[in-house]
Amino acid sequence: MGWLSKIFKGSSSHKISEGQYQGILGDDKDIQSQYENEDLDHAIALSLVEEEKRKENGIENDSHLEEDEALARALQASLDMESPPQTNDNSTLYQPPPYPFLTGFRICAGCDNEIGRGRFLSCMGAVWHPECFRCHSCNQPISEFEFSMSGNYPYHKSCYRELYHPKCDVCKQFIPTNRAGLIEFRAHPFWGQKYCPSHELDDTPRCCSCERMEPRDTQYISLGDGRKLCLECLDSAIMDNDECQPLYLEIRDFYEGLNMKVEQQIPLLLVERQALNEALEGEKQGHHHLPETRGLCLSEEQTVSTILRRPRIGTGNSIIDMITEPYRLIRRCEVTAILILYGLPRLLTGSILAHEMMHAWLRLNGYRTLSQDVEEGICQVLAHMWLESEIMSGSGSNGASTSGAASSSSSSSSSSATSKKGMRSQFERKLGEFFIHQIESDSSAAYGDGFRAGNQAVLQYGLRRTLDHIRMTGMFPC
Repeated sequence: MGWLSKIFKGSSSHKISEGQYQGILGDDKDIQSQYENEDLDHAIALSLVEEEKRKENGIENDSHLEEDEALARALQASLDMESPPQTNDNSTLYQPPPYPFLTGFRICAGCDNEIGRGRFLSCMGAVWHPECFRCHSCNQPISEFEFSMSGNYPYHKSCYRELYHPKCDVCKQFIPTNRAGLIEFRAHPFWGQKYCPSHELDDTPRCCSCERMEPRDTQYISLGDGRKLCLECLDSAIMDNDECQPLYLEIRDFYEGLNMKVEQQIPLLLVERQALNEALEGEKQGHHHLPETRGLCLSEEQTVSTILRRPRIGTGNSIIDMITEPYRLIRRCEVTAILILYGLPRLLTGSILAHEMMHAWLRLNGYRTLSQDVEEGICQVLAHMWLESEIMSGSGSNGASTSGAASSSSSSSSSSATSKKGMRSQFERKLGEFFIHQIESDSSAAYGDGFRAGNQAVLQYGLRRTLDHIRMTGMFPC
């Protein structure tokens, strides 16, 4: 059996190539065992010489003879095998190996079966049949030169892009990479709306209420004064004086519940932006939130143009049939009127009204020489308190409507429904949380820092003691 050890020694020099898949599909062209012809011929010759010697000496062993003959026949058969055929793409189509010790050295990570002769992939620390290396998203084989990874799963680059590459919420396209090859986008700090940086410079409209950018597949409502309103905010928008009166009464009740009843009947008027700016110019005192003033507590006599009837939504989602009338303000007390910008959602209108009502209460109760940060700060505290009470009292129902521009009558009924406590939609509740967030994160000195100082004082000492301290010192208690 010495010749067998020589044959095995010859086969130990056989090398099997490992295909490296970095987007490239490889052929295992060395997988078939090749024996050295000279070693084989020499081994067979030695076996024949030994056989002749055994016959001459009369030494015959039937069991050894049968084994040697079987092995010799197997070796001869392996030498007589035809060369494997070639494919059109110059890759060899290998047949299964003739001996067990040449198979079973590779197991496909996809199907757990042996990988015999033929094409294979080596990637992700394992080997695969080409048809078993599949995208984790679409479950189709990955045949491209490159693929993407997420965790321990492979993906087609296109599938990975669809799943993980962010799309712009405005133009609905994949957010492009910057010069460094990184994905760069902007995001709203509250809503999380993602958009391309270019939209901050291309005049993409924002909702004047929730501040979200207008998507390309949605058309916001144009209020006719340069402002636009998204369809969700439109659902609870207050458009004329009659719609605002129930809210006005609610906020008066809110103040009365705080033992801060407003004794005088103060006119509340809903106005357009132009009328509000004109009234602002005619007001000799008071503080105003710039650059956008949305409410005003007046102390001067003047004539204001107010909205008499809710406008309709016409073609192009723009406001039409706006009916206004002049309203002459007569000074009967320290406050002549409260003006609120029309077209804002109920919760935003209410928070502005609660803020302006506090200005009126301070003037009617002799707080006349307050600094801007103290007066605006305590007014923001009251707006914040009202919003929190509304959020806590609202039960929340189905999600907000996302329908297109509704008719005047349907929008009116929606506003009247949402003006009642307990009828708040999920979006309106979220909108209220956004308005609270706006007050809390305001960066201005008067409205932001003033609110935070006033809110801290109220939390520590209570509203009544804080107001008493303001009356005596003109400052928040420390």
